[in-house]
Amino acid sequence: MEQKILLVEDEEDISNLLKLYLKDSGYIVDSFDNGQDAFEHIKTKNMIYDLAILDVMIPGINGFELCKKIREEYFYPIIMLTAKVEDLDKITGLTIGADDYITKPFNPLEVMARVKTQLRRYKRYNEQSSSIKQVEEYDIRGLKINKTTHTCFLFDEQIDLTPIEFSILWYLIENQGRVISSEELFEKVWGEKYIDNNNTVMAHIARLREKLKEPVKKPKFIKTVWGVGYKVE
Repeated sequence: MEQKILLVEDEEDISNLLKLYLKDSGYIVDSFDNGQDAFEHIKTKNMIYDLAILDVMIPGINGFELCKKIREEYFYPIIMLTAKVEDLDKITGLTIGADDYITKPFNPLEVMARVKTQLRRYKRYNEQSSSIKQVEEYDIRGLKINKTTHTCFLFDEQIDLTPIEFSILWYLIENQGRVISSEELFEKVWGEKYIDNNNTVMAHIARLREKLKEPVKKPKFIKTVWGVGYKVE
């Protein structure tokens, strides 16, 4: 079955270039030049994609807002495109649910490599979700996470986690009591080699803590061991 990709990019040259590469790789591409039209298309036609590529600075609903709206309903991978290079901009995208971030100008071959990596990870996640043979669940002081149903509850209130957020939390809980470095966490969850100064893990941990309503100074579940990594006690 052909995989469908949502592309939202207002620069015509970039949009046409990405469409060319994506279609040559066998993907079906729905492209829009503004966030509002893309969102209306998703909402009215209940479109479910395999992956989305969103430019940050698009007319109407910007890329960050569109990412947040998509994450309210869907969990497919989202790659953000931006002309900005500030770490804060990158962290913003990751904390609202984006899975990857590419800065312009870029090599379209790099984008294709990132697309294929995200689709492989997402496929692997879905296969694991449908093929688990027995219940695997942890319950830590009111935080209950179930690998069979891929659900998470905090004091009986369901917490909506993206696949990556779920994988991070599951790995930390599975290794309860052990300090997990950012490098180990990134390589286990993303399946890629960790690069120095990579803020991806930190951004996702921040988002997880926010969803778990963790106090900033004294988190109850995910604790930071400064200079080493993270652990769940």
